[in-house]
Amino acid sequence: MEGTKIKLIDELPKLNNPIFIEGLPGVGNVGRIAVGYLLEELEAKKFAELMSSHFMPFVLIHQSSAVHVLKNELYYWKAKKPNQRDIVFLIGDSQSVDPVGHYEIVETVLDFLEKLGVKSMITTAGLSVEESDDSPLIGVVSEPEILEKYKKYDIDFDAGSKVGTIIGASGLFLGLGRYRDIEGLCLLGQTEAMPEIPDPKTAEVILKVLVEILNVEIDMSELKDKIKEMEKFMKKIQKVQTKAVSQMLREKMGQGEAGQEDLKYIG
Repeated sequence: MEGTKIKLIDELPKLNNPIFIEGLPGVGNVGRIAVGYLLEELEAKKFAELMSSHFMPFVLIHQSSAVHVLKNELYYWKAKKPNQRDIVFLIGDSQSVDPVGHYEIVETVLDFLEKLGVKSMITTAGLSVEESDDSPLIGVVSEPEILEKYKKYDIDFDAGSKVGTIIGASGLFLGLGRYRDIEGLCLLGQTEAMPEIPDPKTAEVILKVLVEILNVEIDMSELKDKIKEMEKFMKKIQKVQTKAVSQMLREKMGQGEAGQEDLKYIG
């Protein structure tokens, strides 16, 4: 496969004024943890998968010996009450490993979201800091006009003095979504943890604000157990990615001899 494709595994849902929520892996995996837990608690329905040649070129091997291909997944949830909105979720195993892929994947998803009638979005990410301040959750918006909508929530909108750039899908969705008249909010959770180490505390902060904004109720008592389960899986992906990058660099430098770290030995 070359490029990025979205494959339907169920019929395209008919949604009413849907909002898009993104939770891909990143610093502390805070967005992936928060959004993954939310859609599970809401029992959202999976309806599509995104595959891309811009993900790392390997598959994971389950205990059953079956393979797992790196992918992103799309779910939807239908509102149950008049003061709720239909939701489209995006979670996944990985983001692109190169800049071109980031743009290609985000544009592909935005094309898909337009078909579903999405006009607003919330993305999530971790912000690595040496020391967290009294406002662990920082907000970034696609347009200044939408600030008023989110001011009542526990979000610090002094992003201009605290955040220089947002690297990856969470920022690109907002930036490129503007050109499609899709308004956006990015929730950045401050985390003191190492980028590759899951931060459940910050994920919980993001989750609580998401629940409030979306006006939904969920049981958060199993959050810690779910985080441990997800942490084991994400660590496996990160370990293999590190080995894969090292091998590709060796091959690029003419040092691609077979060895114990080669991809063919990774399970």
